[in-house]
Amino acid sequence: MTLIATESLTKVYGGGVTALSDLTVAVEPGIVGLVGANGAGKSTLIKLLLGLLTPTRGRIQVLGLDPTADTATVRARVGYMPEHDCLPPDLSAAELVTHLGRISGLPRTVARERASEALRHVGLHEERHRPVGGYSTGMKQRVKLAQALVHDPDLLLLDEPTNGLDPAGRDAMLALVQRIGTEFGISVLVCSHLLGEVERICDTLVAIEGGRLLRADHIAAMTSVTDVLAVEVSEGTEALAARLAALDLPVTREGRLLLVPLADQGTYDLILGAVAELDLPLHRLDQRRHRVAELFARRENSLV
Repeated sequence: MTLIATESLTKVYGGGVTALSDLTVAVEPGIVGLVGANGAGKSTLIKLLLGLLTPTRGRIQVLGLDPTADTATVRARVGYMPEHDCLPPDLSAAELVTHLGRISGLPRTVARERASEALRHVGLHEERHRPVGGYSTGMKQRVKLAQALVHDPDLLLLDEPTNGLDPAGRDAMLALVQRIGTEFGISVLVCSHLLGEVERICDTLVAIEGGRLLRADHIAAMTSVTDVLAVEVSEGTEALAARLAALDLPVTREGRLLLVPLADQGTYDLILGAVAELDLPLHRLDQRRHRVAELFARRENSLV
């Protein structure tokens, strides 16, 4: 079944502001990135998917359903994590997620059990009885994710899930979203303006610009392999860089990645030997692909 399908979807707000224009796209199940600059129409599309807005023209389907005509059914099968902080500070996470589970149609006892399970999945089981007002930004984001999961949906709509998080918090949230999509078998639509984040975890990318479809395709089809190896270790990055340089391997740093030109298959052996010699935890060693952001940058330059 197609996860999401639109045909000539258009949404015009009062005052003649066009948020989406003739958007036609079909998305298959998996982890999907919905990307575009702020104001591109991403949040409008999510609201249309939830049946919170009615299209001006065109058609939209979610899980084979019309969210305008089958609103209750769609919301029973879809979980939504909003972008902005909207949590009542006096309630505990357990109370809030239980309440929202009941709103989704779960019986009281089942809602309580599901809330506890959802909070455990997002790493808040020990903190579930504390008032949400005392939570950090990262913990609040996890509460929003838990309430989207509580009724066991077929599709999660996540609007800027890393909003307001520091780099470590963003990494943790992305890993959690990837785990939900791969281990739980729940399809996920991740809405973000940060291309580098979504390309790390998504199977498919839908890019919109000015309310129009820019491109929709599998991540692998949108990038190409380079002759550069990307190496990442959980610790000891500086020591590994020094060791590789001593082996006459040119090394450049890009955040936590070490980038090494791939001369031949012997380059792999030298890197693996250095990692083993230093007894470092290897997180990643593969050929680097062109980033999706580079493709869009090239498109923008071609239009100048």
